[in-house]
Amino acid sequence: MELRGKTAVITGGASGIGLATARQFAASKMNLVLGDIEDGPLQVAVDELRAGGARVIGIQGDVSKEDDVIAMRDAALAEFGAVQLVFNNAGVGGGPAIATPKKVWDWVLGVNLDGVINGVNAFVPLFLEQNEGYVVNTASEAGLVGVGGMGPYCASKFAVVGLSESLFHELAMTGKDVHVSVLCPNFVRTRIYESQRNMPRDLVSYNESPMVQKGMKLAKQAVDAGIDAADVARAIEDAVASNEYWILTHQHSAIAITEQRLEWMRGGRVPFANLGVKAPS
Repeated sequence: MELRGKTAVITGGASGIGLATARQFAASKMNLVLGDIEDGPLQVAVDELRAGGARVIGIQGDVSKEDDVIAMRDAALAEFGAVQLVFNNAGVGGGPAIATPKKVWDWVLGVNLDGVINGVNAFVPLFLEQNEGYVVNTASEAGLVGVGGMGPYCASKFAVVGLSESLFHELAMTGKDVHVSVLCPNFVRTRIYESQRNMPRDLVSYNESPMVQKGMKLAKQAVDAGIDAADVARAIEDAVASNEYWILTHQHSAIAITEQRLEWMRGGRVPFANLGVKAPS
């Protein structure tokens, strides 16, 4: 896809990978619609990009709500007349597989999975109608391997990988110029370990438990040692330009854990993603 003059909608666009990708796309002269649940940071991001010469608007919204994602699409069409790319990127983390309350599961899956579903439903029919479009879905290497202490997050990211792969095959069958990529990064320096800042108020007390606090500390250490979000943004732009399905910022580790899963299926050792805890024997 030629990016200059095209319009991209980016969810989770006020920080992290979303904002870094907005900066990358702005440098390529794309029009931008940033969606984010945090209104203050969203306005800061929009002001920064406009100061650099970008054509950009911000729409506050919750991607777990279908109407909010539709509003982002409609705002893009009203402002720029068309939209050719959606980056379903908003994401949160939270909790282990054991004893995490169902309401926390619902929150994580609502943002990480329903947000992608809502993006696909809102934009793909439009892309097919105009015979032009690109979908980028943010999953994770945690969508390729289960990690202790990250049950809801891993479940949501495995689901995004599966959804994206199904979408890839369905789009291929249409014969239209509409494509999808799935982003599976390893650790990236973002604020994902602080995602509880956007947690519904009635769930905030859950974060005070020792197990959750330990998980947040380990996540922060891992994330702080990760790559810069700008590196991910460049990989995303390259994938869109060359129509590559897999966006693997840490290709060696992504392939290694996939190979380890195959070995496990054949009776070999258990694959393990190290987050500072002891590997299973």
